[in-house]
Order: sequence, then structure tokens, then C-alpha cells
Amino acid sequence: MEPMQEKDIRDILVINPGSTSTKIAVFRDRNRTVLFEKNIEHDEEEILAFPHIAAQRSYRQEIILQELKALGYDMQNLSAVVGRGGMLYRLKSGGYLVNHRLCMEMAS
Repeated sequence: MEPMQEKDIRDILVINPGSTSTKIAVFRDRNRTVLFEKNIEHDEEEILAFPHIAAQRSYRQEIILQELKALGYDMQNLSAVVGRGGMLYRLKSGGYLVNHRLCMEMAS
């Protein structure tokens, strides 16, 4: 697989999971244009029912996908997804290629 060239970069989805909300935004043109920003509020009882934050992954993923669909966003335009978090304590800050090894680290 060849490295992505700057001209190949389209949209970047940014996810910021908070304690009772998930903020999302999609940026275009190397962050010059904000296509949309959304603060998704979660029902506090529903979110607190999860035993830990990692258990919320599927719940938040589904909500984000539903929101993107409701906004009519074509996910084929995504070049990258960026998230804020801290659950991967063994990793240094920076960008990582999502591959099988990273997924296994996240599952452990």
C-alpha cells in the first residue's frame, strides 16, 4: 500500500468523547473548512449503566454513525478519523495506523 499523498486527503472526522456527551466534527481542505460540528448529549442514566468507558464503544459508535447518516454525510469521503482519549496507556501521543495489532491492544 502506498503512503497517502497530501492531495488524496479529503475529510477528517474528529471525535471527542466526554463523560455525558460526544462531540464530532468533520473538517475538509486540510482543516480549512468545517463541514459540521455536533455535540451529541447522552442520557446520563444510560451512559452510567456501562461498567467502564471502554464498554461504551459500540454505543457511541452507533450514535455517531446515525448522526452522520442523518446529516447526509457520505463516509466514502473520509480519509481519517481522529479521537481524543487516553485509554491506550501504553502508547505515546501521536498518530497510529489502525491495524490488527492496535485493535488487539485496544481489546486487552
